[in-house]
Amino acid sequence: MRLGDFKVLTFDCYGTLIDWESGIWTALQPLLARAATLPSREAALAAFARHETAQEAETPGLHYSDLLARVHRRLAAEWGVADGEAEAAAFGGSVGDWPPFPDSAAALSYLRRFYKLAILSNVDRASFAASQGRLGVVFDAVFTAEDIGSYKPDPRNFRYMLAALADAGHAPSEILHVAQSLFHDHAPANACGLASAWIDRRDGQEGWGATAPPPAGVKYDFRFTSLADLATAHQTEQSN
Repeated sequence: MRLGDFKVLTFDCYGTLIDWESGIWTALQPLLARAATLPSREAALAAFARHETAQEAETPGLHYSDLLARVHRRLAAEWGVADGEAEAAAFGGSVGDWPPFPDSAAALSYLRRFYKLAILSNVDRASFAASQGRLGVVFDAVFTAEDIGSYKPDPRNFRYMLAALADAGHAPSEILHVAQSLFHDHAPANACGLASAWIDRRDGQEGWGATAPPPAGVKYDFRFTSLADLATAHQTEQSN
């Protein structure tokens, strides 16, 4: 299998293109500053992963900014900190402030020359629109949890995306899903028979960060530690 075998790259955004762990950690600082015992960055991100995963399962149709506000309240309760509506809402609205990874814009600009680019994200349309401006490209298609009414890893999200891309003339064999999260993305991509590339942004770090641990047996067809490495691998293929 070669990267050049595909015509469409579908991307997870947060964790893959946008550095959501840095964004989450920064946005949690007002809450963490009031905690009696300050959790480490990794402990705070792991707590976020637990509560976000549970909240998405409980309220799959909830707008992501509102869902994040509920996650903020759950974290406040876990850490024994009083939580106000305004602060929870500010956390829910922080997605557009989360920074892109340094390599994302340049790699996407390169890949744009060879592929159609699409997004399959667990956020809402307004939050993604704010992030898209930071990524420097216009995607050919954007599919959000707000559009679909459920959150990854629900296979429904992948079926929705694949149906829309089929309507645009793209067979599943032409599509490579590119994502960091083995839990949210690669496991359901496996279930749908979709090829995938793991962007292992946490290479060398222990734990799963802001992402829930993956189920056993998750597979992927390519592994890179950055999107720049994927672009470089494609360049190498092109020159051979």
